[in-house]
Amino acid sequence: MRRRQYKPKGTLLAAIDIGSSKVACFIGRVADDAGNIEILGAQHHAAQGIEAGVITDTALAERSIRRAVHDAEKMAARETRGYPLREVTVTLPDSHSISHREKVSIEISGHEVTEQDTQRALFEAQNDILSEEFEIIHTIPAGYRLDGAKNIRNPAGMYGQTLDVDVHMVTGQVGVLQNIAQVMNRSHLEIDSFCVSSYASGLASLVEDEIDLGCTVIDMGGATTSFSVFHDGALLYSDSIPLGGKNVTSDLAKGLTTSMANAERLKVLYGSAIASITDDQELIDVPPLGEEEHAEANHVPRALMVGIIQPRVEEIFEIVRARLHDSGRGHASGRRVVLTGGASQLSGLKDFAQHVLDKQVRLGKPLRFSGLPEACSSPAFAAAAGMLLYSCAHADERPSVIQSKSEYVGVLKRAVGWLKDNW
Repeated sequence: MRRRQYKPKGTLLAAIDIGSSKVACFIGRVADDAGNIEILGAQHHAAQGIEAGVITDTALAERSIRRAVHDAEKMAARETRGYPLREVTVTLPDSHSISHREKVSIEISGHEVTEQDTQRALFEAQNDILSEEFEIIHTIPAGYRLDGAKNIRNPAGMYGQTLDVDVHMVTGQVGVLQNIAQVMNRSHLEIDSFCVSSYASGLASLVEDEIDLGCTVIDMGGATTSFSVFHDGALLYSDSIPLGGKNVTSDLAKGLTTSMANAERLKVLYGSAIASITDDQELIDVPPLGEEEHAEANHVPRALMVGIIQPRVEEIFEIVRARLHDSGRGHASGRRVVLTGGASQLSGLKDFAQHVLDKQVRLGKPLRFSGLPEACSSPAFAAAAGMLLYSCAHADERPSVIQSKSEYVGVLKRAVGWLKDNW
């Protein structure tokens, strides 16, 4: 595992999670030299003008973002002395990103491997996938081999002839990124970096052993379900499918002939992915569609709701399992699954996922944060919290940082060469 370089203690960080159901803004501060985060402000509002993390109405989206940011700033005002936010980290929806695997070989020629060698490999990997349609978001070293020797965590200080580097990169669609940046600019905010949402959720909710031994994070949002594979301390793969909690709500609205608002309420109060022996006897009052007040009770057994919910969540997990298998990263995902996202809080979902995926499953909440309000400590806020950790400890994965380091190394090598030739 790479040794992390955390931002200095006391550094202020800000993150905005743009989802289909909500916009969340977290403001934090680096609490110590170990990279732990103290939450100073955390607020959220219903998302408008946004679908699956994509801007569909700039005016409505700007209003949602401004409200979340304003309330978070107000909550954090005492610690920030009322200074408004400027730079923020923003989620990139997995549905508009692509996961890439590259292998780069660097000639060491018997010398000691330095950080500059690994940076050169990462820079070459970035050059291999440059495109006008996609922008690189993450560049992550996923494994090293030195003269064929495998399972090397950190080659710095070792000697050899050839260094092979496995690199995982994530790219985002330029148009989507530009639209998000436009709304941020209209809100008087500058984007410091983007972070794929399922990656951020994993950073917030996984313990180190899960990241090291292998784990899959499944982030179930309103319109999409995103998933990432972690192994050997790094993100190896990320993907998404266009199904989420809103699809379950829509199925209930159609099956029960009620409004989407009522279907969502019934899902939260009575919905379950697992059937029980009392479901046939338990009756639920369902407001009929189009009637503001219904004089006669419209009772349906809870078993009917479970029968509508189960096929959809089974479809979601089956597709995720197939995608993981087809990716070639299934072997690295381990026997552990962590569920995050607002839709993961459906009753019985953890046990149902364990049955379908045949893996150990737990719900993932934000970890290693102090001062996090109870209302923002559920799996629904893992991505927002995780972006603060990303800002604090993962700046070296940003393409611009890798490029600047590589350019610096190139200038330094030319200067050394000139001195050798002329002195």
